[in-house]
Amino acid sequence: MMKKITLLALAFVGSAMMQTASAQQMPSGGNTPSAMQPKQFPLNVQWILSTINGKPAGDNQPTLLLDQQLRMRGFAGCNTYSATAYPAKNQGIAVGPLALTKKECDKATNEFEKAYLLSLRTSMQWQVKDGYLFLLGEKSELKFERALF
Repeated sequence: MMKKITLLALAFVGSAMMQTASAQQMPSGGNTPSAMQPKQFPLNVQWILSTINGKPAGDNQPTLLLDQQLRMRGFAGCNTYSATAYPAKNQGIAVGPLALTKKECDKATNEFEKAYLLSLRTSMQWQVKDGYLFLLGEKSELKFERALF
């Protein structure tokens, strides 16, 4: 009889400990990942360039979207582009070769677009901070805000 009570008590304590551990890993709401989960690149979100290397993007308003199939696409200031992008561990990112349309644009727009695409192609890290998406390279920083369209 004493063995049955001890086994039941141990089973109850073990069950309570498992429920407590689950509750600590999962905040209220039940579907939010714990703090230990790796960060996920925000897929299927349309972004608009806010600054390039700390300077305002101006009226060109390049855009970026990375879909579930890891296809990146957007507007570069004059032309549209697409590429394959691979979010990696530790918030790394690798952007593959770019495919572009071939519209004619004025010299200033072409220079801006070239700088944007070079920064995009050489991005190595990403982070989301204060609602902005940052793509960081060795010598570049692209800061995007979430699009409202």
